[in-house]
Amino acid sequence: MKICIFGAGAIGSYLAVELALSGQDVCVIARGAHLRAIQKHGLTLLIGDQEKNVRLPASDRASDFDHQDYVFCALKAHQAYACAEDFAPLLGADTAVITAMNGIPWWYFYKDGSEFEGRHLNSVDPHGRQWKAIGAHRAIGCVVDPACEIIEPGIVAHNQFKRFQIGEPDRSNSKRVRDLSAILINAGFEAPVREDIRWSVWLKLWGNVCFNPISVLTEATLDQIVTDRSLRELCIVTMQEARHVASALQIDIGEHMIERRLTAAGQATGHKMSMLQDLERGRPMEIDALITSVHELGRMTGVNTPQVDILHALVVARGRQAGLYEPLMTSGLALVS
Repeated sequence: MKICIFGAGAIGSYLAVELALSGQDVCVIARGAHLRAIQKHGLTLLIGDQEKNVRLPASDRASDFDHQDYVFCALKAHQAYACAEDFAPLLGADTAVITAMNGIPWWYFYKDGSEFEGRHLNSVDPHGRQWKAIGAHRAIGCVVDPACEIIEPGIVAHNQFKRFQIGEPDRSNSKRVRDLSAILINAGFEAPVREDIRWSVWLKLWGNVCFNPISVLTEATLDQIVTDRSLRELCIVTMQEARHVASALQIDIGEHMIERRLTAAGQATGHKMSMLQDLERGRPMEIDALITSVHELGRMTGVNTPQVDILHALVVARGRQAGLYEPLMTSGLALVS
């Protein structure tokens, strides 16, 4: 299979190395020093004491490659929005695009069977830019569980977990999603096919909607957030609000999962959330897909989200103060034509 990793950062590089070593025809889209290192020395993956290296085609232009069978979008949500049209050279008639990103995906209301069918969120896809440029019919949902980091240009470390949960937006057990699962499993990943990938999206979002903004506002690590009594209570209330929004969208996750989510987070000793890492490193902060989207969905469904709204206002102010955040568009819904 021809597979392109669009956004060969930490997660994208992890995917690229393992897929290439399993025999797939892999190319990557990267940029800057990381791209130059890949072109010169190949891509290196560190897993414990093990080191893996692959040489593969790499460029900062999708036009250097032709149509692919699968394209993994491993960019952050705001980056994916900015370069939606750049996917075009990779897209053949049957190309599938796997959205390996955090937060509410741009295709969320594609064949979801709800009253909001065919709509898009302006917090993640103003004017349906990705919906139109990529095509919602191409999308395969993906929830990313692995923890990876770029050690230096061209070298990525895999720290823990190897599961990529995947699923069709229309909840079908399609051949393309079954084939994708088999490809990932053959490469050494865990790749369960979820009947309702949106359920998994929301479960992960529960953590991101509170852990990320709190980390930015307090500079606390994940274990500090969930062991501090006041911050833990703040997380619980925020998660409950997100749960009510999800429920209004016919996604029901038991309240007992909140405690399980917090317990698991407490085991990540010393871990800094991605948004705090971005703040410290002067990189644009991924606010909209993780927080603004929940704020917007609350308004759309008529669910009050006072705690989410407060955290959203504060983290947006902090991001703007640092010069690391600009909204894609003011919140609201628009119908895709």
